[in-house]
Amino acid sequence: MRLTYHPEAELELIEAARFYEKRVATLGAEFLDLVDESVRQIQGSPQGFRVVEGDVRLFIMKRFPFSIYFRIMLAEIRILAFKHHSRQPDYWRIRLSE
Repeated sequence: MRLTYHPEAELELIEAARFYEKRVATLGAEFLDLVDESVRQIQGSPQGFRVVEGDVRLFIMKRFPFSIYFRIMLAEIRILAFKHHSRQPDYWRIRLSE
């Protein structure tokens, strides 16, 4: 299945990696490695993750306080958000219509 990212999800990912890298050298790279591993898990079994609303599913990352919100579409998995656990819970829902 093809993988796509909502543009704002890409920005969230980049900002988070930069934040971690500024705090500790190599931590940003470790974060991105874990994101890659998490996305591979999603691609391997996308329907195995909890539905949170409509067709949106949730993957909770380990080690870092982030969740990945995604949709399974016809021939693709669409990553909607890389949400930090301290952010307002519903901010990403506007992306459902985009």
